[in-house]
Amino acid sequence: MGRMTGNTAGNTAGNTDTQDVDPLDRERFPTLSDHGRRMLAFMRGHPCAPIYRNRSGNRLLAHEVGAQLAYEDEVGAAAIDWTPGVAPDWVGPFVAEAFRTVPHYRALGAPPRRLEDVAPVGRADLAADVAAFVPDHVPLERMINFRTTGTTGHPLVLPSHPVVAARYAAFHKRALRRVGIVPAHGRGQVGVVLLGCQRRCFTYVSVSPAMGESGLAKINLHPDDWRDPAHRAPYLDALAPEIVAGDPISFAAYLDLPLRHAPRALISVSMLLLPGLRERLERRFGCPVLDIYSLGEVGPVGVFDATLVGHLLLQPRLYVEILDGAGRPLPPGAVGEVAVTGGFNFCLPLLRYRTGDFAALSASPEGPVLAGLSGRRPVRYLARGAWINNIDVTHALQDLPIPHFNVHQRADASVLLKISPGALAAAPAARRALEALFGTPVTVEPLAADDKTLQYTSALDGAHG
Repeated sequence: MGRMTGNTAGNTAGNTDTQDVDPLDRERFPTLSDHGRRMLAFMRGHPCAPIYRNRSGNRLLAHEVGAQLAYEDEVGAAAIDWTPGVAPDWVGPFVAEAFRTVPHYRALGAPPRRLEDVAPVGRADLAADVAAFVPDHVPLERMINFRTTGTTGHPLVLPSHPVVAARYAAFHKRALRRVGIVPAHGRGQVGVVLLGCQRRCFTYVSVSPAMGESGLAKINLHPDDWRDPAHRAPYLDALAPEIVAGDPISFAAYLDLPLRHAPRALISVSMLLLPGLRERLERRFGCPVLDIYSLGEVGPVGVFDATLVGHLLLQPRLYVEILDGAGRPLPPGAVGEVAVTGGFNFCLPLLRYRTGDFAALSASPEGPVLAGLSGRRPVRYLARGAWINNIDVTHALQDLPIPHFNVHQRADASVLLKISPGALAAAPAARRALEALFGTPVTVEPLAADDKTLQYTSALDGAHG
């Protein structure tokens, strides 16, 4: 499944963008073999291939490939057994090292005895001077950066490294093992396809050296990135990826394609995944759909588990607190802002970083769980003369196959629902569900295709607590 055939692997007709013509590919793929070279040519040169807008590569050196395999084994075997509200033993030395090597913290003087005495930081602090949060000893020669605008707040340029980028796979594999899947695609196969669906999207092909140079492609399903939009399904079927990752918007477009191939698993990141859409994906492709809470600043944080009623934490070296508005820790079970300490990005060690997301933290037999996770600041709505939580809105819509939406309450308390254009067939049911909740007529409009808007917004005084 997903192997190159003799015809497709060598077919570059109409596409001269091959591995051999770009000398920079030696830097992008330091360990590339003839097998990997053929895989890149296959993905770029297939007659139905999209217009790849960018170039990217794994940039891993030979010794780093071996280290990645060891790291994946370590992450897979590690227990996350700390108790909410009690920092694990590694946190103290981590804080001390940050105060010694990171300019922002070194300027504050000696490290405090307790983590709670470290002033929290947020997205605005990183946006103002991200270089002050990079440790002195991180080599600049191989540092990479990526830009993230998020759904709100300050644009960021985040420091990273090829090793850091590769480590994402360790946490995805940890999540996949919980549903009985061990990724196995290697040489001559496509392991992962990353989906986007937006007017402007960073797209490229690469190979994963830790998986035998299996193929990896970032693909934009927006019609503008294809010579013929009808090529999307044949191309994805030709790649036959083992794992497909995306967000609810791209998965809604993926559902509409006449695909023959079904991956072993789907991984949803970036946005709230409603149960209705998840169930449609599971029925269509007959595979698990993992909802992973992930941030550009932190990487994969947790994976949703319905039996645990929340997102089970994935990173053994990430400590999570729930903070109130003043930065004070809240007790287990209380809803507040998610703040993180630690992480696997050695270019950006985080101390009490306020994510802008809200949840409660509780214990489970498998480790700490983020319950009731709400992207960005929670919003209250006025319904039938009383305040309700935005989670109530989610519950009202959860059975509908809507990939992305925005519920906005105007200053006069009227309600506007915007939903993805591809989900407009669900508009009557969505309107009825919200009118039953709010007790007032609801206006429904299409959401702009490229919007990354928040799910919940309000112009009412008091809506944000």
